[in-house]
Amino acid sequence: MNIKVGSTNGIKIQAVEEILADYPNFKDALVAGLDTPSGVSDQPKSLEETIRGAMNRAKNSFQDCNYSFGLESGLMAVPYTKTGFMDICACAIFNGQDYHLGLSSAWEAPQVVINYILDGEDMNQAALKAGLTDSLKIGSAEGLIGLLTKGKLTRKEYTKQAVRTAMIHLENI
Repeated sequence: MNIKVGSTNGIKIQAVEEILADYPNFKDALVAGLDTPSGVSDQPKSLEETIRGAMNRAKNSFQDCNYSFGLESGLMAVPYTKTGFMDICACAIFNGQDYHLGLSSAWEAPQVVINYILDGEDMNQAALKAGLTDSLKIGSAEGLIGLLTKGKLTRKEYTKQAVRTAMIHLENI
């Protein structure tokens, strides 16, 4: 079985590989990443835009495969939070006809990061400008969530949550 992931980010590819290893029908799948456009802003600022980005990545990477996975992280408005926003990861699995969607847990970044994002920066740039990291590629490593939780919840684990919840519908159709 061939699986494509609409990203070349190693964290996203590893997340898909590790989750699929838990499923008998997918454990021997060959997983490859493709650099595909999301069709949304570099840092989505709504749940709808984040899910649309994941769906676009899945559709755009559906090439010579059985399933393609699109993963997109972005902000969504959440009432009663300190900043008004939480970050979430969306996963879309595409089989050429249907999508199977899943979401991760949501988390709230510091206000300074949210301000930079609302001014047009992506999460990597915002975390760097806020002085939380020296890396412009934190999203390809532990992620800001990994930094803020001191490694208790990493970008890969949070991405795996979205893949796992998308697999629920695929596995039970």
